[in-house]
Amino acid sequence: MTDQTIKIFVDFDGTIAKKDVGDHLFMEFGDLDVINEIADRWIAGEISSAVFWKELFDSLPDVEKKDMDLFLKTMEIEEGFTEFLKFCEENNLEIIVVSDGLDYYVNNILANNDLSHLKVYTNELHFIGNNKMEPSFPYMDEECKICANCKRNHIINHSSDDDITIYIGDGLSDTCPAQYTDYIFAKRSLLKFCEKNRISYYPFNNFYDIIPKIEKLINKRRIKKRHQAELKRKAVYAIG
Repeated sequence: MTDQTIKIFVDFDGTIAKKDVGDHLFMEFGDLDVINEIADRWIAGEISSAVFWKELFDSLPDVEKKDMDLFLKTMEIEEGFTEFLKFCEENNLEIIVVSDGLDYYVNNILANNDLSHLKVYTNELHFIGNNKMEPSFPYMDEECKICANCKRNHIINHSSDDDITIYIGDGLSDTCPAQYTDYIFAKRSLLKFCEKNRISYYPFNNFYDIIPKIEKLINKRRIKKRHQAELKRKAVYAIG
């Protein structure tokens, strides 16, 4: 078994949570036509993720916190995630949740599933009175337009050049951080991005698919780094 340190970074919406909670939140409480127009501009790169979130919340009518909480209780976590956490704990694998979503719903859903102990980095949501909400972005990197919460920076800040890094994700906000990790588990938009850019990855449907692959990986005497990811990380380390 390897003695190398392994760091695992996991997306939340559509990865830990079965659904993209942010999307479904606005579908539940907002105007679908307005939401789609804002989302299309973000996907096209016309607006940053921070502007995307701000415009979405500006478009919402008044939403009572109790109604939000009831909605969040309907959100389920992905199959195999609790078993995956147990596997990681038994093998001393560190897990960090990195989400371009919002702390209020991420923390609520994790708490609803007895998972509040996880280390989590998200954007923040503030209730400012009159049932209005306002997002803020404590981990924003001005150079990054894809994420308001720069996932790449969390990978750099929580790993060293000697570590083996693993990324698990599904969406557009995962395309940047995945490029800086050695092993990628991908589905949906992230999978398509990896295929288009010829980045090696493992496809997955749920966390039951991931456990045996990581188990096989850690049983190797020496785990190889992904060369392009190593070069990208070294370039950032050098700047820092």
